[in-house]
Amino acid sequence: MNNAKHIIHMLQATPGWGGLSSAYGIDDDTVEAIIEEASRFAADRLRPLGRAADSAGCRIVSGRVITPEGYRDAYAHMGRDGWLAMDLPEALGGQGLPTAIHAAVSPFFEAEAMAFMMSAGASRPACCLIASLNPEVAAEWTPRLAAGEWAASICISEPDAGSDVGRIRTRATQDDDGWRIDGVKCWISFGDHDVTDRIGHCLLARTGQVEEGVRGLSLFLVPDRLEDGTRNGVSVSRIEEKMGLHGSPTCVMAFEGARGILLGEPGRGIQQMFTMIELMRLQTACQGLGVSQRATEMATEYAKERRQGGRPDAPAVTIIEHADVRRQLTVLASATEILRAVVFELAVLLDLAKSGDASAGELSAFLLPLAKNFGGETAFSVASGALQVFGGAGYTREWPVEQLLRDARVITIYEGATGIQAQDFLHRRLLRSNGAGLAAMHKRAAAEIEHCPDAEAAAAAADLLRRLDVLSGKLLAPDAGIASPDLAADGYLRAGWAAVSGWMACRL
Repeated sequence: MNNAKHIIHMLQATPGWGGLSSAYGIDDDTVEAIIEEASRFAADRLRPLGRAADSAGCRIVSGRVITPEGYRDAYAHMGRDGWLAMDLPEALGGQGLPTAIHAAVSPFFEAEAMAFMMSAGASRPACCLIASLNPEVAAEWTPRLAAGEWAASICISEPDAGSDVGRIRTRATQDDDGWRIDGVKCWISFGDHDVTDRIGHCLLARTGQVEEGVRGLSLFLVPDRLEDGTRNGVSVSRIEEKMGLHGSPTCVMAFEGARGILLGEPGRGIQQMFTMIELMRLQTACQGLGVSQRATEMATEYAKERRQGGRPDAPAVTIIEHADVRRQLTVLASATEILRAVVFELAVLLDLAKSGDASAGELSAFLLPLAKNFGGETAFSVASGALQVFGGAGYTREWPVEQLLRDARVITIYEGATGIQAQDFLHRRLLRSNGAGLAAMHKRAAAEIEHCPDAEAAAAAADLLRRLDVLSGKLLAPDAGIASPDLAADGYLRAGWAAVSGWMACRL
């Protein structure tokens, strides 16, 4: 159910959306027009691009990454139409819309060309990051990032420092002309490309001592080209050969005396970078929703057309007439719509938190690792289920459902793998906050469950919520007697998703 009216109905069912839409001065007709135009653009421009790019891939020619044909034109088109920075303030080149509108439309783009959309994945969060730390730099960069003239990347990982950022060895040193960056970064999506004229790398580098760990890291903006157009000591060493996302160049980047602009305070780079990381984690949930809705849509369309079975003395029936196929499609649709409800809930909360709502901030922090991880798990599970509906045909390249499966697999890996989200959910969202986020979630969920008209759904959701509370209480108890709390993290993450899913099922 991906039509505009359904999506508006889902937004309206999200607490806080009514006041938010009024505050922003947007009505249902405006939202419907935005959604319908996004859907058209995705189907007309991005769908053929996504399929072709999966076959063509990316390559390095004369030291530069060459992307699939059509990327540059499509990206410029997205910039001109305002799709790249919808929720950025107008003063910074955006449309001034709520994050919830971005969350409503971006899954259409992700559904059709997830690899291509990786080009935009860092630019929107980079605008927010730069604007929060250096208004002077923001005045130069954010309007061009929003317009699609320039692009950004996020440079954290190194060969020996992935999630363990305290081991970063890329170093920033100061001279009479400013800062120089030396080191190697890897797993950099669109670290180099020909889609825009300039790339700004949001990069963590060490300004302190190695033994300081994360406290010795600072945040820099490192342009790939200087203002006069000359190269800035930034080069691409190779692009990875991957299971999926063939149209997205995942680069190993070398920085050799590259000039960098310090953003924010020295030594606080990792804290500052989370402005960008948290927005990118919301985007991974939107990626998962896009894959899920497209996979469900394709499986349903196929089931309505594919004929198999029935009486041997009569024409074969469409497979959607088989009860088990309808069961499979219901499972796919249910998982997709629960994810959509969570994404909308999180996006509205983030909008409310920006306006100073402390409770919204606590609840959004609690939901973020859940949305990030289970956006990815739902996408892979739904794509796999859709392939099952297709049967052997789905396992061939004739149908794009196998591409969705390949592309979706990485969502639970990048921007913080499942284990990282689980540790974050247990230690930061529960133990360190002494259950503040959990209490905010319980209050909101319990009130909604109480008014659910479906008694069976309400009873199941209330039981899941109660069991999460019991488990949380055991983990919070000083004498819990758990030898290794880290061992409980994955189970606790999944318990949290079960409870939130029950809550959202009542909303649906």
